Amino acid sequence: MVERRLLDQFGDPVAPEMIAQLRDEIAGPSAIQGRAPFEGHLAFGINPERLGAVLRAADNGSSREWMILAEEIEELYPHYAAVLGKRKRQACQLPITVEPDNDHPDCVKHADFVREWLRTGVLQSALFDLCDGIGKGYSVAEIVWDTKPGAIRPAKLLWRRPSFFETSYQDGETLWLRTEQGFQDLAPHKFVVHRHPSKSGMALRGGTTRLVAFLWMFATYTQRDWAVFTQAYGLPLRLGKYGPEASPDDKRVLWRAVSNIAGDVAAIIPRSMEMEFVNAPNTGAGVHLFKDRADWMDRTVSKVVLGGTAGTDAINGGHAVGKEHREVEGDIERFDAGLLSATLTAQLVSQMVAFTFGPQPGYPKLLIGRPDEVPLAEVITAIADLGGLGLEVKESEVLGRLGLSKPEAGDRIIGGRPPTPEPKPSIPSPAVVPPQIETQTQRAWLAGLISRHSQTGGGVPEHAVDLLSQRLAEDAAGALSGMTERVRAVFDKATDLDDLKERLSALNLPRKAYGEAMQRAMALAHLVGQASLLDELRRR
Repeated sequence: MVERRLLDQFGDPVAPEMIAQLRDEIAGPSAIQGRAPFEGHLAFGINPERLGAVLRAADNGSSREWMILAEEIEELYPHYAAVLGKRKRQACQLPITVEPDNDHPDCVKHADFVREWLRTGVLQSALFDLCDGIGKGYSVAEIVWDTKPGAIRPAKLLWRRPSFFETSYQDGETLWLRTEQGFQDLAPHKFVVHRHPSKSGMALRGGTTRLVAFLWMFATYTQRDWAVFTQAYGLPLRLGKYGPEASPDDKRVLWRAVSNIAGDVAAIIPRSMEMEFVNAPNTGAGVHLFKDRADWMDRTVSKVVLGGTAGTDAINGGHAVGKEHREVEGDIERFDAGLLSATLTAQLVSQMVAFTFGPQPGYPKLLIGRPDEVPLAEVITAIADLGGLGLEVKESEVLGRLGLSKPEAGDRIIGGRPPTPEPKPSIPSPAVVPPQIETQTQRAWLAGLISRHSQTGGGVPEHAVDLLSQRLAEDAAGALSGMTERVRAVFDKATDLDDLKERLSALNLPRKAYGEAMQRAMALAHLVGQASLLDELRRR
């Protein structure tokens, strides 16, 4: 008995202990492994010096604090969370299709296997987490495999915090997993590492959060100053006065009175003293200063994440500008979808196919994104119209485009072609008519037949007329293949001859095929007419 062993996508045997590891979680939160489930906060009290130190440490191979801070920035900056969430959701809701490597039955079978797995929803529920790489430069998902023989596929895709990993100081790209023994290489076949840089360079420095970090900090300062200004501006000053006889306790009571009324703008002075309040010039313009500064920062963040501001802010001429901005968002959407497709095809689809069917020369391609081709309705109409004219289309391409799989034995079938009716046998006499009559030989045979009947006085045999009718139908079907139903539909809908003429012109039928059919029909009709005329003359 031949021992069957599980092979990876490179054809190498997978060790038994590795097979057990495929089913287990190995990178989850664990305080003893250096992956604490709660990692504290770094955003409160941040200042330019502290932020710069965190970024420099990340660049030097210690990125844990930066990853913690990056997650907090998304939580504490509402505008950034909104635009980043919009970009993530756009990529997550795009259509997913699977294309076989080629039309070989095995390749089609592999693609159907991947499509069947997609219907479980495992990938769909994990796409948003994979898109976390847009903000942080990379995202990691741990694969928990279902190792049922004959159908080895991911049962779960679990997002893991970027702070659970560290970038190798040797090349700046390889990821290590944090453990109690230090850093270790990622286990093979257990992780999907999606790198999603917004600029060229190290993935750690390519996330959008890195680009907006200082904007977030200055926006936080602006919002704090705006809150203080709003609280103080326009509120009356509470001024308490006390006399020379007031004791320290009296002063404390007076201070509590004026300070507890509302806000922080309060003071106490002796009654014999004077206090002058000098208003700053252009105080009214200061009302708009903080708002304009905060709006500028938000617009800049929108440009970083979405490529523009029309998708988040209403402006004059918004319809035209929004249409142009939607095209920019479409470019970003295709970019995000292309990166996701490449990651999942290389790190997930190829492995599940190799585990189940063994190493293959080529693997199915998982494609995320809106198709750039003609819309499906137009594709179906074109296939229906042109198929009858001889156009041949691969069945696998049509099924893949529609997101359908080929039915198997035992499936209930909807649709399909009706059974082809059996052709009626022709009636011609075998003594007179050759078994197969081509176009040129048919004309010569009919000419001889008419000549013989003109000399002998016999009528045109009935089987000749049947033969001519049958031949006319065959010739017309060959030349007009695919046009019959369309022409018939036009005849049914036409109200008069003028309407019929316009509808036929709109069909734009191929003139060459139509003219050929008409020539054949006219030639055959002419010969039948001659035979009928000779027969009538003989009877007279």
